Amino acid sequence: MSGPVALRRGARSVRNRGVTYLWALLMVAAMSAGTAALAEIWTTHAMREREAQLLFAGEEIRRAIGAYFEATPAGAGRYPRALDDLLQDRRYPVVRRYLRRIYPDPMTGSVEWGLVRAPDGGIAGVYSRARTPTLKKTHFNPAHVTFEGAATHADWKFVYVPTGAARTPPARIPHARVR
Repeated sequence: MSGPVALRRGARSVRNRGVTYLWALLMVAAMSAGTAALAEIWTTHAMREREAQLLFAGEEIRRAIGAYFEATPAGAGRYPRALDDLLQDRRYPVVRRYLRRIYPDPMTGSVEWGLVRAPDGGIAGVYSRARTPTLKKTHFNPAHVTFEGAATHADWKFVYVPTGAARTPPARIPHARVR
């Protein structure tokens, strides 16, 4: 089959290949867009998980600081000098433990927390050293109401305030030094 019929079949074949190539390009573009959207959703989900872990770990450390402070012999409340004091309180004949381990900061992956210093030089609280913007802005539980509107995770300060002290928001503890 040669002649005009074969030419028409050849032209149609070239045209079909162009349409197939165009469909393949469109499918690749659609799959790329879907993958990008899925990655965005996964990233947001992972950040929300890390924020929930930060709230848990920070609150556990704050509670441990409070237990250490309240357990001070002779009731003269004293803050721990180091986070390791929460693992082994050697002020008593029998070692007391307020934490099993120092939780890592979920935002940085490190056990190095930012420290909020009390007036006596002890540790009154901790905060994440991550300067990443927060996803959670509202609907905190009452213990964390001061976190509302915080711009970064470093603004979430988990500070123990003794019950006898004037209740000030944890982020604004009087005479507290942030190291």
